[in-house]
Amino acid sequence: MIIAVDGPAAAGKGTLARRLAAELGFAHLDTGRIYRAVAAKVLAAGRDTRDAAAAVRAAGSLKPEDLERGDLRREEVGQGASVVAAVPEVRAALLAFQRRFAEHPPGGQAGAVLDGRDIGTVVCPGAEVKFYVTASPEIRAGRRHKELLEGGERSIYARVLQEVRDRDARDSGREAAPLRPAEDAVVLDTTEMNADAVLATALGHILSRHPAIRP
Repeated sequence: MIIAVDGPAAAGKGTLARRLAAELGFAHLDTGRIYRAVAAKVLAAGRDTRDAAAAVRAAGSLKPEDLERGDLRREEVGQGASVVAAVPEVRAALLAFQRRFAEHPPGGQAGAVLDGRDIGTVVCPGAEVKFYVTASPEIRAGRRHKELLEGGERSIYARVLQEVRDRDARDSGREAAPLRPAEDAVVLDTTEMNADAVLATALGHILSRHPAIRP
């Protein structure tokens, strides 16, 4: 089984995907790390993430160990990930990796949970279960602001909010795989939901349609 979890930054999709994978015994892939890894490689090479050729080279040379880089949570890497993700050649280079993971989960696990921005629409349009996790920009900016502060980084809420809005505009307006819910996705608005409530809602949906699966 393939479960696709999509949505904008800081909506809670990563938390939901990790917890679903743990509950169901499935493999988990945070596809955002793939694009962050490409951006980090570009920046580490001294190039600008808007340099499409540099981004394509980085994507083509990406290795599994690149997903474990220690700099993937840096704010400039996150912003750069959204930029490189808009390059069609980058997306093409990374698409096969994601599909192999989904169709052949590591360790022979019975399923895979992938979270990102176009899993249900582009990467795995045939996924048995699709969720689109969202929340208001203000709530998402607040979560990201708190995360940065707790990570020891300097952060100004107003700036984070503007970055969230700018990123939403880029992700939704890009020509290559714009951010949007799949037509058959279940939309989960986490603005007023905590992580436990989101997990319970998602599990309830999965088990109601696939009763043979048991956590």
